[in-house]
Amino acid sequence: MTEITTLLRAASAGDRQAADRVFALLYADLQRLAHSRLRRSSELTLLDTTALVHESFLRLQGGGGELDFPNREHFLGYAAKVMRAVVVDVVRARHAERRGGDAEHVTLNTAVGESASRHDGEVLRVHEALDELAAMEPRLAQVVELRYFGGLSETEIAASLGVTDRTVQRDWQKARLFLSLALK
Repeated sequence: MTEITTLLRAASAGDRQAADRVFALLYADLQRLAHSRLRRSSELTLLDTTALVHESFLRLQGGGGELDFPNREHFLGYAAKVMRAVVVDVVRARHAERRGGDAEHVTLNTAVGESASRHDGEVLRVHEALDELAAMEPRLAQVVELRYFGGLSETEIAASLGVTDRTVQRDWQKARLFLSLALK
């Protein structure tokens, strides 16, 4: 059993120091996940890589329920889901602000505002389509989250889900087809 697996089990049992140590050991991996996520939506949020990692960690810590991660891959897979939720929440908050938030907004260039609205809408449409996919085929949605949002390789996804690399490839193809049809 690796040090990370041991620490994850201790953290699941409520050991706060173990959770902090896991965060420190996996910080580089979490940074990679955040960078991958923000690369796809950098113009959509005001978050940077560090802010996304720290916000995700706070949500992981404050989740309320007991989280049990049997290994590193499961932890990173869950972290990718949390990062997705953080980005979607930021986009939703910005969208709500545009509809009468308490701050006064002055747009100097209307083209910038119009392009941001399109991108915000796209993120929300992808999120809704992914939720729809998860309702029908949960594993396909997990593959999308881990690959697209988490930046994991097919081998890492296969290990996390307990399937073969070829199954992950087929699931990715099916999920891409579903999402392309859903987003038209």
